[in-house]
Order: sequence, then structure tokens, then C-alpha cells
Amino acid sequence: MAKDRDFNYFKAFVDLSGFSLKAAEILNTILHSYDPNTIEQKVKEMHEIEHAADLERHEIMNRLVKEFLPPIEREDIISLADNIDDVIDSIEDVLIGVDIFNVQTIRPEIIKFTELIMDCCKSMNAALGEFEGFKRSKTLHAAIIEVNRLEEEGDKLYMDGVRSLYRSEKDAIQLSVWTEIYRRLEKCCDNCEEVANNIENIVMKNS
Repeated sequence: MAKDRDFNYFKAFVDLSGFSLKAAEILNTILHSYDPNTIEQKVKEMHEIEHAADLERHEIMNRLVKEFLPPIEREDIISLADNIDDVIDSIEDVLIGVDIFNVQTIRPEIIKFTELIMDCCKSMNAALGEFEGFKRSKTLHAAIIEVNRLEEEGDKLYMDGVRSLYRSEKDAIQLSVWTEIYRRLEKCCDNCEEVANNIENIVMKNS
């Protein structure tokens, strides 16, 4: 019983978001040194991370069912866990897209996006690390603002990338493929911002 009482939801959020950072780093590495011959194996490796994250999220939900008085509202715990999980899912979706669309080479500007996603996940993780002590934290607000800033940078990369794509690419299939991959990349940043916004809303409710 002591183990149940000692469960720390805030630490669990940090642990869950750690999977997003790991996934983002792996995505960046794979696309940096892209080999289409190994992509199916890389997708399997990425899915193992996503599956481990799902187990972590399930643990949070299982603890919550037994919890008499959680530190914040149950709905907020559920929504934040789901938001973090969405980040991990969206990173996996990028790699799945590269695989199912039979991408043979990676456009150079895509690496800027994967590096940005890593930065988003780092800032999101930093915000979650400060979340437990939000009433006294001096850096939580700055971490949230940084995620918002990076998401805006992701919007710009998306618009610039798709604009350039439609001005330089004549092949209809390639246009379709890369438009969708850009959309999936942008979704990663959008989902990081959802986490940051949710943290901010929870802080406001509990201040």
C-alpha cells in the first residue's frame, strides 16, 4: 500500500515525456543518415519506444483509478498524460510515413525540422520537470514560452518548406508524399505546444 501512496504523478509525466525526447532523437538520427534499406527495422525500433510509452501511460491511469485524492484534478492528469502520449505517437507517425510512402532520399531541409522537434521535446520535458514545484518555480514559465516559440518556428518551417516544395517539385507523387510528411512534422510541434498549454492551464487553476 505504501507504494501506491508514494506514486508521484509529476515524476510519471517527466518519465513519459522522456520517451518523446528519445523518439525525437532517434527520428533525427535515422533521417540524418537515411538508409531506405533499413527503414522497416527502424520503424520497429521506434514502435518499441511508443509501446513502452503506452505502458507508462497505462500505469498512470491504473494508479489514478485507485487514487483517493490525486495532487491535481483527475481530468487534468488524464488530459496531460494523453497530450504527452500524442507527442510520441506523432513522432512515430513521421517515420511510418517515410516508410509507407517508400521515401528513398531525405530532403535536406527536413533535418532542420527533426532538430526543432528535438528542441521542442527538450523544452517540454524541462517544463514538466518544473511542474511539481510550479508555485515556487522560477523557470517553468520560461520553458512554456520556449515551447510556444519553437512551435511558431515549426509553423514557419512548414510554410517555407511546402512553399518551396510546390515551386520546385514537378512530380505529383513527390508533392503528395512530402506535403504529408511536412504535415506530420508540424503536428509533432503542435502536440508539444498542447502539452505546454495544458501545463499552463493546470497551473492557473491551482494557483
